[in-house]
Amino acid sequence: MTIAEGLRQEGLQQGRQQERAELLVKQLALKFGTLPPACVARIESATYEQLERYIEGVLTAESLEFLFADASDSPRPGA
Repeated sequence: MTIAEGLRQEGLQQGRQQERAELLVKQLALKFGTLPPACVARIESATYEQLERYIEGVLTAESLEFLFADASDSPRPGA
């Protein structure tokens, strides 16, 4: 892989991660209302894998606290 190809791939990954974060913020705002700044900051700093888990958890989350409850961000059972 050339340097240019590597940079392109990195840019695409960052774009996908940003899209995931924006989608998650929209979904959570629709479900729970206005999000606290700390929640938005957590989403913006999340890894791609963390965002995937959060997105999967939106449908079953009873609260924001439940969705973000695991401080270590390890997968929840059944996720």
